[in-house]
Amino acid sequence: MTKVTNPQEVFDAMPAHFKPEEAGDLNATVQIDLSGDGGGQWHAVLADRKLTVEPGPAAQPNITIFTSVANFLALANGELKPMPAFMTGKVKVKGNAGLLMKMQSLFSMS
Repeated sequence: MTKVTNPQEVFDAMPAHFKPEEAGDLNATVQIDLSGDGGGQWHAVLADRKLTVEPGPAAQPNITIFTSVANFLALANGELKPMPAFMTGKVKVKGNAGLLMKMQSLFSMS
């Protein structure tokens, strides 16, 4: 995968890397709040084995993920592993943390 350099590239690529067969009957809304230069809010809706990603906040997210743009890009580029990022506070979560674990299996990283 080509190295991403801004958050919008990641969000634009998410549907292509989504594995609907792993989603099962999962219906959830995930909000991502990125701090720092180029940051902002996006949300992803998983429903009926489909994924849509939109800019802006979600009305009622099941989970909100907070991190910096730098950490988000490092995660997307495979330079930072999700579990250590969470354990060291580089990624913070509000809401259903189990959903965060499930999300790892919903996307191919290649």
